[in-house]
Amino acid sequence: MDGDQATGGFVEAGLAQVAPALQAVIDAGDLSGAVTLIWRKGEVVQVNTLGLRDRESGAPMERDTLFRIASMTKPVTSVAALMLIEEGKLALTDPITKWLPEFSDMLVLKDPTGPIDQTYPAPRDITVEDLMTHRSGLAYAFTSMGPIAQAHEDKLGPPIGTPLTPDRWLKALGSLPLSYPPGERFNYSHSTEVLGFLVARIEGKPLGQVLKERIFSRLGMSDTDFWCPPAKHGRMAKLYRMNPDTEKLEDASFPLETAQPVYEAGGGGLVSTVDDYLKFARMLLGDGQVDGVRLLKAATVRDMRANRLTEAQKQIPFMSLPFWLSQGFGLGLSVVEDSEKHAWIGAGSKGSFGWPGAFGTWWQADPVEDLICIYMIQDSMPLGPEAVANLAARRGLGGRAALPVFQKLVYAALGK
Repeated sequence: MDGDQATGGFVEAGLAQVAPALQAVIDAGDLSGAVTLIWRKGEVVQVNTLGLRDRESGAPMERDTLFRIASMTKPVTSVAALMLIEEGKLALTDPITKWLPEFSDMLVLKDPTGPIDQTYPAPRDITVEDLMTHRSGLAYAFTSMGPIAQAHEDKLGPPIGTPLTPDRWLKALGSLPLSYPPGERFNYSHSTEVLGFLVARIEGKPLGQVLKERIFSRLGMSDTDFWCPPAKHGRMAKLYRMNPDTEKLEDASFPLETAQPVYEAGGGGLVSTVDDYLKFARMLLGDGQVDGVRLLKAATVRDMRANRLTEAQKQIPFMSLPFWLSQGFGLGLSVVEDSEKHAWIGAGSKGSFGWPGAFGTWWQADPVEDLICIYMIQDSMPLGPEAVANLAARRGLGGRAALPVFQKLVYAALGK
């Protein structure tokens, strides 16, 4: 092998640039720290543990540091639902009212930013596929504009850490009008939380127990759960946000639970590590199987990784960005459809798939390169009403700018 070649076919000098580039962002005060992992062709090629998981105590980032992975939870919940579909317990075409009567006779806003009392009857029920593709018409407070945004906050509480029980939360969400009729468009929403509670009702047990029995225990994901047990509190990375006035990072961590939470958010509540999530990502890259353990049929995973958005739906910006210029969305995952156009946002071959988290965590599996990249940080973004609309004015985005640097350096080290 050429002396400049690292494990996995990477150029050693290229890989060597990753840590200094990320460290520069940390040194500039934009990030507290990061853990990154690169896996290719059956082996971990590089792990970087940079900066601090706790700036106040000086505790460093380590390979087993625990992160709130936010929406990286969504693919996990989606896999659990697909397992039930394979078992014939539900179908993509099923109306969710079969198990969730809270969503019967839904109303739709005449204007998605207008008064919440100006509505019309939904033309049809929400289906399981609508939930998995975020075409249910449901919303998040932080992705909405107008009265419906505040109504979500008032009725449901915050998207992470609501005091409501699942049943009370479902009833509250079902009492609010939809922003759009089911099936019309991708509107990022509580769809996957609803999907998780649907799975829990079918199985007759809490979602966390379902995920543990069906996925985490079988894959050896011993550090992934909807809470961080007290014995592991010291391994938890604190969540920081940039104070726009002082331009300094400040602690914005959620309180650590002392017991398993009653409300387990299938759309954003999991805590995990790079190595745990690698097992999950390898399972999907392996067409449903990893280390001799099969969770899904290969055909099911191929369906999951196939775009389901129409060309018209892809014309609608996501998070105020032309996100679908290079990507599509399958069943709980985004998928790269044009690698050249994708260069504006990151890097990845056609067919690469993944889904990020609100606190800056990200992962992607690339079938062409037999490559998985995982990027873990804890950079808080506002999740209150109309937050996405205000993102453009947010200062201190240096922490988020580090991700495309990581992506491009990884692919450059492959000669891409």
